[in-house]
Amino acid sequence: MHGLFNRAIQCFVTDTQGSDIWADVARGAGLDGAGLAAMLSEDPVVTRQVLDSAAHVMARPQAELLEDMGTYLVSHPNVGALRRLLRFGGEGFVDFLHSLDDLRDRARLAVADLELPQLELQEHAADRFSLRCLTGAPYRQDRAMTGFGHVMMGVLRGMADDYGALVVLDHAGHQAGAEVIEITLVERCFSTGRDFALGRRAG
Repeated sequence: MHGLFNRAIQCFVTDTQGSDIWADVARGAGLDGAGLAAMLSEDPVVTRQVLDSAAHVMARPQAELLEDMGTYLVSHPNVGALRRLLRFGGEGFVDFLHSLDDLRDRARLAVADLELPQLELQEHAADRFSLRCLTGAPYRQDRAMTGFGHVMMGVLRGMADDYGALVVLDHAGHQAGAEVIEITLVERCFSTGRDFALGRRAG
């Protein structure tokens, strides 16, 4: 588990709930004082402790927290890098969906040793897709975060808003070593998306 995941949880809790709530989460996870250095570790146990503590302190199901964290990672002004990386996947939401197969490799361009679960998009119709987040071996072994599919649900929801698309998402559970997200595209241009330029503006 890359330490960036742990740091992302800390930023999510702090930016959305405040530093006092994060302090409670850290204490509940046994990360007071010098233990905070563990947030930079790759130990998946630390991630699980922090997520368990956050769910307890905030009195919310862990799946909801993970989904909200995914949306936070692509929409909050303090963490714009991931949104920019994802928007380079294409000019429209469908283009973005098809680019997810290569997200793992593109993420390594930003952080060389960052390991994300492999994503596989399946197109069933022009408006129906499913995204498989591989969680079986070898991805489960110190690489994939349990519940990564819920993080991706939040990412997809946030990116749909970013592109101005209207989508319906459903976490279909685990199937054959993968978390599966069902995606129905209701309208491609439902609203005005956020400004983004794929190339540098001249002048």
